[in-house]
Amino acid sequence: MKRLELAVESIILASRWLLVVFYLGLGLALAVYAVSFAIKLWSFSTAIMSLNETDTILRMLSLIDAALVASLVVMVIISGYENFVSRFDEHDGEVHWLGTIDVGSLKIKVASTIVAISSIHLLQVFLNHAQFTTAQLMWLTIMHLAFVVSALLLAYIDRVTGVAKLGKSNPYDEKGPDL
Repeated sequence: MKRLELAVESIILASRWLLVVFYLGLGLALAVYAVSFAIKLWSFSTAIMSLNETDTILRMLSLIDAALVASLVVMVIISGYENFVSRFDEHDGEVHWLGTIDVGSLKIKVASTIVAISSIHLLQVFLNHAQFTTAQLMWLTIMHLAFVVSALLLAYIDRVTGVAKLGKSNPYDEKGPDL
């Protein structure tokens, strides 16, 4: 019976390597997105002299948005692999946060990045407000606020669980974990 248990546990532990397919797929998707970014950048560069200030800002915000999305994908790939599949071996130029982001921290970083992306999108909408109805503006703002509240709740939950792990009863104790 113990042999069967060990065999099942080995299979379950080995199944984590299936995640590599997802991380490689995200890497491929990031390469495709980089091509899309290059096309946007080229289009922006060639049209810069004919754009007004608002259009210039909108195009730059679009590029910033793309950079945030790409950073989010890299963060998920690296920390997901590190947390769920295998530790990275020593590499020159190693990312300084490698191995320091746990699942809770990753969730907060992902939520924060989503809030930033949503903020940029909402700013783009507000700069182009004439093309949107009042109801559309309201719903976009409500969705953004939902992202903000979700990120704040994730941060709060992470802080409370971090304090609980330290055995503290007061989550606002100055000696608790920093966010």
